Amino acid sequence: MTVLYGVGAAFSLACTTAQAIPVYARQTGAACADCHAGSYGPALTPYGMRFKLNGYTDTDGKGFKIPVAAQLIGTRSVPARGESSNRLTEADVYLAGRLTEQVGGYVKVTSNNDGHNRFDTKLSDLDLRFVAKELKLGGKDLTLGVSVNNNPGFQDPIAALPAASSLGPPGVTGTVLNPSSPNAPANRVFGATVYGLYDSRWYGELGTYNSMQRSTQDRLGYNPNGDPGKLHDTGYARFAYMRDMRRQFFSAGVVALTTKRELPRTGGPMDRLTDLGYDLTYQFLGNREHIVQLSYVNILERRKYGSTPASPIAPGLLAKPRGTVHDQTLTVAYTFKQSYTLLFSHLVSTGSRDDARFVPYGVPDTTANLVSLYWAPFGKDDSYTSMANLKLAANWFRFTRFNGARDNIFGAPGTNARDFNAFSLTAAVAF
Repeated sequence: MTVLYGVGAAFSLACTTAQAIPVYARQTGAACADCHAGSYGPALTPYGMRFKLNGYTDTDGKGFKIPVAAQLIGTRSVPARGESSNRLTEADVYLAGRLTEQVGGYVKVTSNNDGHNRFDTKLSDLDLRFVAKELKLGGKDLTLGVSVNNNPGFQDPIAALPAASSLGPPGVTGTVLNPSSPNAPANRVFGATVYGLYDSRWYGELGTYNSMQRSTQDRLGYNPNGDPGKLHDTGYARFAYMRDMRRQFFSAGVVALTTKRELPRTGGPMDRLTDLGYDLTYQFLGNREHIVQLSYVNILERRKYGSTPASPIAPGLLAKPRGTVHDQTLTVAYTFKQSYTLLFSHLVSTGSRDDARFVPYGVPDTTANLVSLYWAPFGKDDSYTSMANLKLAANWFRFTRFNGARDNIFGAPGTNARDFNAFSLTAAVAF
């Protein structure tokens, strides 16, 4: 149980990791704040969404740009239970940008401090694209593309889904589309999707994924114990309506993922998992002095289990053959002058009752809140430099329920949901 006390601190750092990198600013000649509401990310503006849809290929045409960037993150972490620490928590290298007029991509290689000043290097998110732009259908604009990626939902242009927003409810279980779920497929699969944007409003995407072999995960820096299992017949679908009104933006979308999962990989029975979700986003951009962004994501997962194991604490009680998991995230962010951002997220993960699978209370329900305050002084049109950027952040992550309870969360006195709470100060620099 003690190893779980760091989950709040680890999650609060993971969900504030920025995705704005100076290499794109150098390539396009545009400021980071053109693509992101805050000049260090992560939320995308409509301009940033179009850049992603165009395969990261837009350019200012002023010669070749080296498609490499780096990021360093230092953290002061103060968990509710456990020792405080000061350390360099992350070092990243990005290979990102335009290869040709129709080919571009995003590749992140990250090294994370394990807490003992040892860095574990691994391949993080990957999104390689081929895109055909400036097509016409019925007299209206059409963009078609192919994305090869390793994290279902990361490639989404609206950046509201958990994999793209880096916000997914933590807990003892969770949906396949939530990277915070145990044995999530994020970064441990490879897949390809075909997407299209019609009339700058209607977006659709279809694709499939296969999980990596455990040996491949190990070579790419991932602990095989987090293996998502062997996936069969996996399908991914995404449809959304987007409306850019210059000073405002609105989107409404649906997402689906279905798969058969063999976990562990023993050749035994498989679970059938189906994720169905919807998301709503709204942005008030105005003249970019005051920006308000709201998003709500609701994903329900239906499970047909391949086995019904016995309860570890109640002799004769078997697990149910079917169940559901439900993840919801509500996020509100206010950005002032593209430099100061206050963000609040409410994250809820619930599941149907199963006294054998979810010990000791029979439900996995978890509720948490994240409050973050950012300051990014560079990355705007009038900034001193576009070659580098800086972000200072204060993050407070707070649990009100974990594993179905507020107190005695593991069925033993002295364990409380608030033990996962954590406060952190981070300093990130990208160049």
